[in-house]
Amino acid sequence: MHKNRCWLFSVFFLVAAPLFAQEPIPADWCRALPRPEYKSLERVRVSDPWFEVYKPAPNVYAIYEPHQAEETIGYLIVGEKRALEFDTGMGISDIKKVTAELTKLPVIVLNSHTHDDHVGGNWEFDTVYGMYTDFTRQNAKGSREDAQAEITPDQICGTLPKGFDPQTYATKPWKMSAYVHDGDKFDLGGRTLEVIATPGPTPDSISLIDRANGLLFTGDTYYPAPIWLFRPETDIDAYAKSIRRLAALAPQVKMVLGAHNIPVASPAVLSRLVAAFEAVQAGKVPASPDSPGKVLYKVGDISFLMRAPTAH
Repeated sequence: MHKNRCWLFSVFFLVAAPLFAQEPIPADWCRALPRPEYKSLERVRVSDPWFEVYKPAPNVYAIYEPHQAEETIGYLIVGEKRALEFDTGMGISDIKKVTAELTKLPVIVLNSHTHDDHVGGNWEFDTVYGMYTDFTRQNAKGSREDAQAEITPDQICGTLPKGFDPQTYATKPWKMSAYVHDGDKFDLGGRTLEVIATPGPTPDSISLIDRANGLLFTGDTYYPAPIWLFRPETDIDAYAKSIRRLAALAPQVKMVLGAHNIPVASPAVLSRLVAAFEAVQAGKVPASPDSPGKVLYKVGDISFLMRAPTAH
């Protein structure tokens, strides 16, 4: 579904299957790894080589998938009585096994939104919360087409996990345990997370704030790469309102944790995000052609991949 979030937004080449099976040539996004920002983060070793785990804050684990072009990051946020997994990644390898190595507490799941690269491991967990939208309910049925697009040769860096079968790979259906709404709070024991509805990228997009610790988890509303705002479910006006809402929280925030590429950003990025998007909406930013039907708007270190303007 989502592909190529790296700054090197060049066109991927196609590699024939026999060549890929022997010695894949890395795509541009793969050559950019490892990202230097990870050197400053504490790494936590886990048994599954598909994942890399980092500790950006106390009792917060960023579960990163660097071997697939999404470079998806899910977050295990641990309290005293239970933990919350904010996104379960691609479903290419066993994220539940990873969470079990990081905490012995019961783990509940909440998704920043329900695109396939964020819900792949949902089916493994007993308790999954979701937003009350038709989009969420539809995606809970799973998807084979979207999943298959994520494992073409240009999307993989290195090798797929041992025992993984590309032929049968699909986002598996999962059951919703309960619905959540804007303002709902999760008490993890000594730690409270509050849901902030941030529709725009999708109807069910949310962020999470841990006010006591100054942590803002932004999902796909912000991450340090071209932000995807071109899909049919994208609502540009809603996105503009959502990012203004997040920017208003900046004085309470010490760290912004997005869902792709790099898990840590300064809260100052939130006001820059708003300013950049307002400049785009005002027609002050030139569009660069991208893939068919899409253009890239770049303002400093922030960029947006959007639908190409239609000719009048």
